[in-house]
Amino acid sequence: MKAMILAAGVGSRLRPLTDSVPKALVEVGGIPMLEIVLARLIRAGCANVVINTFHLGERIEDFLKARSYFGIRIELSHETQLLNTGGGLKKVAAFFDDGQPFLLHNVDVLTDLNLARMLESHRRSGALATVAVQNRRSSRYLLFDAAGSLCGWESVSEQRQIWASAPVERAERLAFCGIHVISPAIFGRMTEAGAFSINQLYLRLAGENERILAFRADDCYWRDIGQPERLEAVRLEVLRNGLPA
Repeated sequence: MKAMILAAGVGSRLRPLTDSVPKALVEVGGIPMLEIVLARLIRAGCANVVINTFHLGERIEDFLKARSYFGIRIELSHETQLLNTGGGLKKVAAFFDDGQPFLLHNVDVLTDLNLARMLESHRRSGALATVAVQNRRSSRYLLFDAAGSLCGWESVSEQRQIWASAPVERAERLAFCGIHVISPAIFGRMTEAGAFSINQLYLRLAGENERILAFRADDCYWRDIGQPERLEAVRLEVLRNGLPA
């Protein structure tokens, strides 16, 4: 199985820490986040992983070399300008050449979500993409219809909604977890160029009747380390309880 780790972010909200350390190598429980995510992907059966880089990319490369690439095939996709989530994925389309669904995982997410179960759910559904979501408070939401299909996006701070097509009454607002399972057929549907968000792509495809489905992860442990207070809170949780399984 193949996977991509999104690790190109500058981590501006974590400065000054990320002035000298890429966000992918920020430690939780004494272990870099990149190593934590890689370990989870390997346990789920991934033996081929591509990682995009931008800020301090050489530090990530040196880290992987020092760990002998964790005994699997790891390729790096260095971006000379940030391509956002969708553009970064499109750049590595050739990596996903086996016709099989693959995992896409943010590097700054700490979770115990069962990746193998999510992959199996995706395969059974026949969806183009499956996204892990939770019923929790967030500043932004993905909106889903009664069948669990993506139908819109909402920004709370901007008081703005974007619909894939027509507005859906009583759409369910769910927070995205930064983890996807994607069928490689999506690359043939990418008309966007340059830097673009994968959510932008998903909304367009949903409006064209492609199935982008929710995978409910309400019972899972999930944290992101993208802000100093969140990072400190996660570090304290891990100090007390250890890393999630």
